Amino acid sequence: MTEPAITPELIQKHGLTPDEFARIETILGRRPNYTELGIFSVMWSEHCSYKNTRPLLKGFPTKSEKILVGAGEENAGIIDIGDGLAIAFKIESHNHPSAVEPFQGAATGVGGIIRDIFTMGARPICALNSLRFGELTSPEVRRLFTGVVSGIAHYGNCFGIPTLAGEVYFDKSYEGNPLVNAFCLGVLRHEQIARGAAKGIGNPVFYVGPATGRDGLAGAAFASQDLTEESAEGQRGAVQVGDPFMEKLVMEACLELLATGVVAGIQDMGAAGLTCSTCETAARAGTGIEIELTKVPQRAPNMTSYEIMLSESQERMLIIVNKGHEAAVQKIFDKWDLPWAEIGFVTDTGRMIVRNHGEVVVDIPAKKLTDEAPLYTRDSREPAYLAAVRGFTLAGVPVTKNPGADLQALLAWPSIASKNWVYRQYDYMVRNGTVVCPGSDAAVLRIKQDAVPVLPDGTTGPAFEDKFIALTVDCNATYVYLDPYEGSKLAVAEAARNLACSGAVPLGTTDNLNFANPHNPELFYQLKRSVEGLAEGCRAFNAPVTGGNVSLYNQNPSGPIDPTPTVAMVGIIDDPKHITTQWFKDEGDVVILLGNIVDAADPLLGLGGSAYLQSLHKLKTGTPPRCDLPTEVRLHEGLRGMIRQGWIKSAHDCSEGGLAVAIAESCISQQTGRSTPRLIGAEVEIPGDQRLDALLFGESQARIVISVNPSDVDGTLAFARSAGIPANRLGTVGGARLTIRAAGTTLATETNVLHDAWWNAIARAME
Repeated sequence: MTEPAITPELIQKHGLTPDEFARIETILGRRPNYTELGIFSVMWSEHCSYKNTRPLLKGFPTKSEKILVGAGEENAGIIDIGDGLAIAFKIESHNHPSAVEPFQGAATGVGGIIRDIFTMGARPICALNSLRFGELTSPEVRRLFTGVVSGIAHYGNCFGIPTLAGEVYFDKSYEGNPLVNAFCLGVLRHEQIARGAAKGIGNPVFYVGPATGRDGLAGAAFASQDLTEESAEGQRGAVQVGDPFMEKLVMEACLELLATGVVAGIQDMGAAGLTCSTCETAARAGTGIEIELTKVPQRAPNMTSYEIMLSESQERMLIIVNKGHEAAVQKIFDKWDLPWAEIGFVTDTGRMIVRNHGEVVVDIPAKKLTDEAPLYTRDSREPAYLAAVRGFTLAGVPVTKNPGADLQALLAWPSIASKNWVYRQYDYMVRNGTVVCPGSDAAVLRIKQDAVPVLPDGTTGPAFEDKFIALTVDCNATYVYLDPYEGSKLAVAEAARNLACSGAVPLGTTDNLNFANPHNPELFYQLKRSVEGLAEGCRAFNAPVTGGNVSLYNQNPSGPIDPTPTVAMVGIIDDPKHITTQWFKDEGDVVILLGNIVDAADPLLGLGGSAYLQSLHKLKTGTPPRCDLPTEVRLHEGLRGMIRQGWIKSAHDCSEGGLAVAIAESCISQQTGRSTPRLIGAEVEIPGDQRLDALLFGESQARIVISVNPSDVDGTLAFARSAGIPANRLGTVGGARLTIRAAGTTLATETNVLHDAWWNAIARAME
């Protein structure tokens, strides 16, 4: 097959600028051929190189005494959890593929993040996801939503990994450009950490897993351009096709091979496929690598060098084995009935050399591809719309006349409503480690002996007491849109607050930065200020960033998405007795609010950017609630102290929908079986002389609704005072209705009515 001529049009089609192409010619000392052009295109794409964001990411806190593998070192970060055990976790996006082919785009997003975890030597034990769509009134949005959720469920359920938690928001800004962020966490012992480096000159390089096809061609480059109807249709082949059963076999075989001690380096073939895995492993080790493409298993006839190198066919791995131990690869992969092929070897040249039928088709310095991609400092300018946001007041917003109806409407608003329509499609109990299922502030997972990969002696090592970790993923993108810096701090604070409500201390954070086109100064401003806010938040909670993903160019012809820096945070619970859930427990328990009723220093009283303004007044404006990080830290530490005292029976973070929604959810969110809710009412009074809608639905931060036994009220309030935490006794749990009194008005609704509005809203919208 004759390769096309390298023309300016072809260079532009590959997403490379004239200056970048000139730089490639300087690196090579000649013009690149077609395959080399494709390789530079994917490796220098934003998806692989972070060329527009790498300088910003240096501002993240990435160190702590518990971090064993830090951000940017490998495929995923690793954190010590005691007793010689560690967890590896990361979040990544599959946004553009999911917009084009929602089922396969989402499914392969799950498959890719799972590979990132077992590449580190860890056994994957749970998954989370964060999803964003347009409004459910659109048939196209419902199609995308159905496909994405089905794809996530298919891959996770078939692979045998519980999907424990997540979030779903709906907003017009995501119309045509949904966000699909997938998270995975795995467990390993310290000595089992694997590295993605091509070490050992002369060591053989093995390709393992299914054959390479034409699916997923140049997917990384596709993910690094604006999404239009033309680009989506033209790049349908850039969407990979996943096989979760194959991935399960590949994982088991790789973990078994790692236990033999013969692996010198291992890397999954994710974005950019064989290209990325070869040049990255060589660059990390400071070595070179040489492969022969005729030895690569191929499932399509007459594949070109370009296609083989850029294919992103799934479930494939690259393994560098210590010379003389090739038989171990053959034995183990034959046992698991998996394809394998020895395709090359490690060299001392520092170059990535690819041959096809013996002819050199690629000859590139490996580090130039991976570590020396061009870096850009983009212009940043505050968006013009922020002036109107700051100028917004409540003067034109009428005070609610029917708070009961407003509460039901908020509970039925899809971004607040129960996400059971989503998570009931997931197997969240597989592996029998789930302690707190989806539906509380954070999921809680038990790490058992059988979660650890086997050691060379065939055992999982010394016995240990079960570990308990809490996981959450959060981001209110409306807040970030209205104030990128404060909104991003708020995303971190809410994640940490959710962990505190479960009884957990934060260990670390992984983030997914979903933003629009960085070439637009106003959009780059959002990204820049957001990273600054995230960094400050992570430092405050001692939850360093262990890695993550940047996904730019998330926009369609109608405009950019809301800036969405998704924050996934993991914490640890030292004692299972301290595991706490959000729902009220017993009749007669006392309801207490930790934190101020309203932030009086906020002129919008917590209503700026609120769900109340958006859903009931169709207003998406106003400065969001303030985030005072020292106050948040004090609140979280105080709550954990109360939990350790044994006083707290329930704890629920106060976020979207404000105090009324938080109390209602505490009444209606417990499930004792499939579609078997346990409803319990409450009678409370919210003190204050502010506007009724601010008291009920304002979203002032640093607030947690707790319930305690009557005998523990005095101790709880005294503890809060000593810790400098405002606390108000609101009322009592019990009965079959929720009654709230505030500002001279009484709201009283049966809990079954509230539950119906909240539990069934999304299912009704999907009918």
